[in-house]
Amino acid sequence: MTVIIKKCSREDLQILQQISVETFNDTFKQQNSPGNMKTYLEKAFTFKQLEKELGNVFSEFFFIFFNEELAGYLKVNINDSQSEKAGDDSLEIERIYIRNNFQRKGLGKYLIDKAMEVAVIQNKKKIWLGVWEKNEKAIDFYKKIGFVQTGAHSFYMGDEEQTDFIMTKTFA
Repeated sequence: MTVIIKKCSREDLQILQQISVETFNDTFKQQNSPGNMKTYLEKAFTFKQLEKELGNVFSEFFFIFFNEELAGYLKVNINDSQSEKAGDDSLEIERIYIRNNFQRKGLGKYLIDKAMEVAVIQNKKKIWLGVWEKNEKAIDFYKKIGFVQTGAHSFYMGDEEQTDFIMTKTFA
């Protein structure tokens, strides 16, 4: 088994868009209306939106490859790029998206470790993320590796307001 993590660049934009739509759709389409999914996907993962995110100096994207196949990606934010005001000592994991065929292979842990590495380099003391309250598989995974629920915030899927749990891991 070979696992490689590579920082994304502007040249990766097209594949980043494809994998974003694929993984988000595969993960959430069963629990959301087609209309709300369409609205969200057309807003969150446009070429223009992802280009803007890739160009943000306070955000980083990393692809993860499993046996040379693109398996998923990680997006982290610091400073003003965080989706919540979590403080200057925090790093946000905004996305950990793994393709269905590559789930249950330990890749999420590799991406968490990468986020922690970035946090240490950036002198951050904690990592936080938002996870949908109905995504029990992800919540269990985060708890298992030391995250605790520290709050909640609203997430809008089209016209539906949903609740994301805020989970935090302090490591300094």
